[in-house]
Amino acid sequence: MTARAVLTASAASAVLAEVRRSGRGVWRYLRELTGETAYERYVEHTRGHDPDAEVMDRRTFERCRMDAREADPKGGFRCC
Repeated sequence: MTARAVLTASAASAVLAEVRRSGRGVWRYLRELTGETAYERYVEHTRGHDPDAEVMDRRTFERCRMDAREADPKGGFRCC
C-alpha cells in the first residue's frame, strides 16, 4: 500500500465519520420536529421533579397529548 493509498483511506474514514455525525444530528432534529422526543422529555421532567411519582406509559401519554391537542383547535393542529 502506498502513502497515497493510506492517505486516501484515512481521508475516506474522516469523511465517513463526518457523515455519520451529521446524520445523527439530522436524526435528532427530525425527532424533535415530529414530537417523537416528547415522551422522553416528559419522563425526564417527571422523575426529576418527583422521583416517586407514577409515570404514564407511552401509550397513555400519547393519548393524553392527542386529546389535549384536539381539545384546543387554536393551539392544536386542527384547521376547523
